[in-house]
Amino acid sequence: MANNKSALKRIKKSFKKKLYNKYYLKTLRHSIKKILKSDDKTQIKTLYTNTISMIDKLKSKNILHKNNASNKKSRISLHYNKILLN
Repeated sequence: MANNKSALKRIKKSFKKKLYNKYYLKTLRHSIKKILKSDDKTQIKTLYTNTISMIDKLKSKNILHKNNASNKKSRISLHYNKILLN
């Protein structure tokens, strides 16, 4: 356990940040799954733009590593282009 006030505060802050990061990563995973399961062109367009912007935001806040973000974007883009061309 923490011995002083600043250490207690740091524990509280890190816990809040952990919850925040967990929430946004979970919503990102759900939106990626929706895109990969969807076959509707109109729905996939809106989901694609929202998910790409979410990935960029998480990358800029250092919640996602830049390589992980680019891999996710690439995977989504492949599916998006496959659906739109058919």
